[in-house]
Amino acid sequence: MNVVVTEYNDNWNQRFREESQKMKEIFDDELIEIHHIGSTSVPGLKAKPIIDIMPVVKDIEKIDSFNEQMIELGYECMGELGMIGRRYFRKGGDNRTHQVHVFQADNKDDLTRHLAVRDYLRAHSNEAKQYGNLKEDLANQYPKDIEAYMDGKDRFVKELESKALRWYMNN
Repeated sequence: MNVVVTEYNDNWNQRFREESQKMKEIFDDELIEIHHIGSTSVPGLKAKPIIDIMPVVKDIEKIDSFNEQMIELGYECMGELGMIGRRYFRKGGDNRTHQVHVFQADNKDDLTRHLAVRDYLRAHSNEAKQYGNLKEDLANQYPKDIEAYMDGKDRFVKELESKALRWYMNN
């Protein structure tokens, strides 16, 4: 997978809204809420142009029954993919456009972590800028090596998650 980090694009929000509407139709009564997460959800943040969507559902086990409909939308169904209690879908192959991380409503740890990081970066533009610059530097260093890119930002992300969770719980 090519690693490309770009300037923030106002279209990312619209792409989230369009795709989340399709998710609402598929997951229907199983869906409680749906969130735009990840770097494309933070105005001004440089990011890989991949829209991260987080549907929150009543029963995670029932989500597997929607795999055919997700495939029809162009998604690969990846199951838990290393994260217990999640269903992960991705769209676009090597030129990925969307990632869907489905969690059950009582999975408070994962839900809170994703929302805390998003909201923290929205509220702390200096840290968002620092994170965006790190991602841009790593993408330039490792344009064909997603693993090295991920490894390069791992420590920053862990510290960010820790700060974000403390901040989120106090707000």
